[in-house]
Amino acid sequence: MSGIEHLPGWAALPVALLLVLGATIILAGALGLLRLRTFYQRIHGPAITVTLGAGCLLLASMIYFTVAQSRLVIHEVIIALFLLMTAPVVAMTIMRAAVYRDLRARKHGTGATAGDVYALTEGGEDDA
Repeated sequence: MSGIEHLPGWAALPVALLLVLGATIILAGALGLLRLRTFYQRIHGPAITVTLGAGCLLLASMIYFTVAQSRLVIHEVIIALFLLMTAPVVAMTIMRAAVYRDLRARKHGTGATAGDVYALTEGGEDDA
């Protein structure tokens, strides 16, 4: 088996559905990245959708190559585990760095103080 034309219908349907679903989720994340105003709003779109969208694409890949090669292909499981472990940590680290940067620069209206978790004080130190 070398092409999609040799893939049985019972495998082609979930592969196609997972590819469409994963692409739709990633597109929604990309649109969120374009449409939302502040950095703190924009980071949520890609951070959340990368994990779910990539999961759908990896699952489709695993089904396709398992059926095409007539053996269990689990490389995608390792990739999915790596994404699940690193994507939230990277997103949280980037957001915390941005909050720290905005609080140090005393930028108002950036979204760092939204939700009343952090506050800018006029006198000296920031509340954290």
